[in-house]
Amino acid sequence: MFRGVYTALITPFTPDGSLDVPALERLIERQVAAGVHGIVPCGTTGEAATLTDEERAVVFRAAVTAAKGRCKVMAGVGTNDTRRAAEMAKQARMTGVDGLLVVTPYYNKPTQEGLYQHYRTISEAVPGLPLTLYNVPGRTSVSLAADTIDRLADLPDIVAIKEATADLTFDGELITRLGDRMDVISGDDPTALALWAIGGQGVISVTSNLLPEKFVAMWAAFQANDLAGARALHHELFPLFQGLFWETNPVPVKSLVAWHTGLCGDHVRLPLASLQPNTVARLKGLCDRMGVALPHAPK
Repeated sequence: MFRGVYTALITPFTPDGSLDVPALERLIERQVAAGVHGIVPCGTTGEAATLTDEERAVVFRAAVTAAKGRCKVMAGVGTNDTRRAAEMAKQARMTGVDGLLVVTPYYNKPTQEGLYQHYRTISEAVPGLPLTLYNVPGRTSVSLAADTIDRLADLPDIVAIKEATADLTFDGELITRLGDRMDVISGDDPTALALWAIGGQGVISVTSNLLPEKFVAMWAAFQANDLAGARALHHELFPLFQGLFWETNPVPVKSLVAWHTGLCGDHVRLPLASLQPNTVARLKGLCDRMGVALPHAPK
């Protein structure tokens, strides 16, 4: 359902902090032109925690309109309030999205039974709309257990999991247990290729905001059994995988996309702050070594 390269899309803002919908449309056009299989608006990289429900609806509608069916749109509707998440799922469905991405509830620290009921409630609120679980304990302080994921795989519309633990042992257990009932998708760029090698079915990537064509090429090489080519692209991109997390995501990637493409600004919403000067210098040096031009970077 959601296999291949999906971009965890940044949300561009104007200098006064408002949504920049024209910039969003330009960014999506660039992603489509690069051949991505889908985009994921309003996820972690899209600063979803700072968006109102009304703003999310605007982003979803703009994404569906801009994509024009050329790639799938997976809407991030996760929050730590099950009722609110279910309402957002209904709202997202009305905008025409192809599916949902739902992060584990943060801060509440639910039990495994609470997690199961959370996802079941959201899925049942929008029957027929495919839902992807999102497991990222580094952000949420709670992790889906393999037994819980196994139970959720039996629900008809839960089709995939974005697995962002970077724990390949856990991922391997999931792939073995789930079989063809649920796709396991990488949510961690540095281990994406390794996950594909043990049966993972794609990636929801931060790096593809900046270099979508490189990630698409890596996936295509892997699918063609060109392992040497896929490994070469992985090693080429690996310094960037690290650099994009020198400060909290999405601050580095949003800055580099703005500086590389000029299609959007690098503004983030508090409590995130602009890059520190030493990180700016490090990222410029990294891009210079990698041959990534930054014609719009501040001097």
